[in-house]
This record gives sequence, C-alpha cells and structure tokens, in this order.
Amino acid sequence: MLHTPGHAPGAVCLYAPALGAVFTGDTLFAGGPGATGRSFSDFPTIVESIKERLLSLPPETKVFTGHGDSTTIGDEAPHLEEWIARGH
Repeated sequence: MLHTPGHAPGAVCLYAPALGAVFTGDTLFAGGPGATGRSFSDFPTIVESIKERLLSLPPETKVFTGHGDSTTIGDEAPHLEEWIARGH
C-alpha cells in the first residue's frame, strides 16, 4: 500500500509487484493527476505523491486507474512537468 494524498488526505494506491501493476484509483489517470478542486484535495500534494511514490516504480508497471483507460508508469512519467505547468 502506497500513501498517496492529494485527491484525498488518506488516499492510497495498491502496488502489486508480482503482477507488475499498481491500482491508482483517483490519484493517477492516463494523462495526469486526479481532480484536486475540492476543499480536502491539494494539487501540489497529489503531484508530490505521484512523483515520489508512483513515478519511482518500474516504467513497465501497468497503471489501473479509477476511471478510464489503463496506462503505464513509463507512459506517464515524461509528462510530469507538463502537468505541473497545466496546474489543477
């Protein structure tokens, strides 16, 4: 279990190394971070969670999101600066 606050203070992602998969819920989607426009969410926090806890996983790790298409860590990692520039 990886604590990944940002979308919600107690958000977690479930990493299954043996499966080469991480289940990210609303923390990371194909194309960027989850929503942070609520009073309990925070864009800098979700970006830090993604950067420190998710993008450090092996690039081939499959990302199963809470909504939409699956992706991989390797497909998402190059876009971190773009997400930061875009903001929430």
